[in-house]
Amino acid sequence: MTLQANHALGRSVTVTAGDVELFSYVYRPDTPVLESPKPYLHPIRTVGGALVSLFRPHDHVWHKGIAWSLPHVGEHNFWGGPTYVHGKSYVQVENNGSATHREMTTLTAEDKRVEIGHTLDWTSQAGAPVIEEQRSLAATVLDEATWALVFDTTMTNVSGGTLHFGSPTTKGRENAGYGGLFWRGPRSFTGGIIQSPAGAGGDELRGTRAEWFGFRGRHDETGEHSTIVMVDDAANPQHPPQWFARSEDFACLCPAPFFSEEVPLPDGETLRFRYAVVIADGDRGEDGTALLAKQGRAALA
Repeated sequence: MTLQANHALGRSVTVTAGDVELFSYVYRPDTPVLESPKPYLHPIRTVGGALVSLFRPHDHVWHKGIAWSLPHVGEHNFWGGPTYVHGKSYVQVENNGSATHREMTTLTAEDKRVEIGHTLDWTSQAGAPVIEEQRSLAATVLDEATWALVFDTTMTNVSGGTLHFGSPTTKGRENAGYGGLFWRGPRSFTGGIIQSPAGAGGDELRGTRAEWFGFRGRHDETGEHSTIVMVDDAANPQHPPQWFARSEDFACLCPAPFFSEEVPLPDGETLRFRYAVVIADGDRGEDGTALLAKQGRAALA
């Protein structure tokens, strides 16, 4: 199955497999400032065409498919919306930064693989430089019902001082350590199955350390299932990460390297993170989901 890439110059890259648009990577969005503008992937579909992402849900309009979203980078909010302040809950302050596309560096489509690479400038709400980022995405078809995305980011601190990467939990909110590569699933996935290497469950798995997590959900209209698995690279800081995962209120997965412990990044130094996201038609069960994670691990090799 051949992959093709359609580049809407200055806006997005859409990757297709046959007659199915697997995803659009919107690298220059028209996001409002209060939602911390940043690139995102949406819509995201399985090889069979089932939609497995959600865009600007009314409960959290800053959730957009899959995005590299960080709520606490020093004083800056690159997540979107209000900032958690201990003792005051969430407060809207003027700290919603932006991750802005600077230059496309790679765009190739070869048979079963598409690669996208670009540079980004992370700036404060006032426009001051915070981070320079080199990012790449590689999409590969694994079989007739499965494809994988490898997300790779290298972030360099250009703020002039040490940046502390954290989460609402590091700021005092219990079990709310979100931040990192964040996936928001369709409404119909609410109540679906969260899968860890130790077994399947629900929201009680939030905060668990593991090298991968999965989500098995069901679609409206068709009643069919799809499975999402996210795999943390063994070289990532804080590996294996704690996971921010939800099913009861809505479907989401996030390997959260700053869940319960801040990570400092001195000025001029870099952090690198790599992840595989495996997207599959069907509910593969516990053993099959573990096999998908194995395929994700191979994609990172």
